[in-house]
Amino acid sequence: PAVQAAGGRFLARGMPAKVYEAGLNQRTVVIEFDSVQAAIAAHDSPGYKEALKALGTNAVERELRIVEGV
Repeated sequence: PAVQAAGGRFLARGMPAKVYEAGLNQRTVVIEFDSVQAAIAAHDSPGYKEALKALGTNAVERELRIVEGV
């Protein structure tokens, strides 16, 4: 909910259908924002910080990348 409240749109989430090369067979989530700035603001928002607290710091190892679209 915190990501969607910040304007994020989930494009994909789940396990890969197939993994090649050095790809990792692990859950992946792809979220689209209107801009890099909007993605950064969502990550830094109080709502996202509260969600992380609710999930617990050891619930899952997160790896987050913000990539500018083409």
